[in-house]
Amino acid sequence: MRTVIFDLDGTLADTSGDLIAAANTCFRGLGLGDLLDPSRDAATALRGGRAMLKLGFSRVDGFGETDIDAQYPVLLAAYAADIDTHTVLYPGAMDAVTQLKSDGYRVGIATNKPEGLAETLMRSLGVRDEFGSLIGADTLPVRKPDPEHHFEAVRRAGGDPKQSLLVGDTATDRDTSRNAGVPSVLVTFGPGRDNVLALDPEATINGYHELPAVVARLIG
Repeated sequence: MRTVIFDLDGTLADTSGDLIAAANTCFRGLGLGDLLDPSRDAATALRGGRAMLKLGFSRVDGFGETDIDAQYPVLLAAYAADIDTHTVLYPGAMDAVTQLKSDGYRVGIATNKPEGLAETLMRSLGVRDEFGSLIGADTLPVRKPDPEHHFEAVRRAGGDPKQSLLVGDTATDRDTSRNAGVPSVLVTFGPGRDNVLALDPEATINGYHELPAVVARLIG
């Protein structure tokens, strides 16, 4: 069974606003104020919590890796408490998912967001049941770019890893597809557009209306 696996943050949904708000909660708790800007730092937000903390602490003196480790669980708690204030699905994302399923593809999610948070978010957005699988950062002993993360998402969706592809938005997604020996389709409508184009994926899309035809070309 042919299968399309989606990344979550920056691919299916723009989660950057809520992620940055959670990081700024950490910084405010330390008396540092809001060190991250929702617009300027959106690309970093979509690389995860530790990346945001590292960037914020780089803008002040006296903080380092120990502080990142200490604040990471604080960030996760703040994010869990306010996970969907600003988050929105990208235009056309679910229309594309519906079309792919109608065309006979299985669909799933492989994200480096903790599984519990990913489940909570997708249910809050009302679309969790549209996906046959959801693999998070802590579902397996490995995470992206390890190919097993992708393979297990495919298997749990009921598909064949050899007839799959990955839709994502970062170098991590591109590396995962290469390690798995499957095509990648990277979206260009997120904050990391320039970086995406430099990654030389098998295909890019400027909007989700393009995805079904691209998938058909790449895996039949």
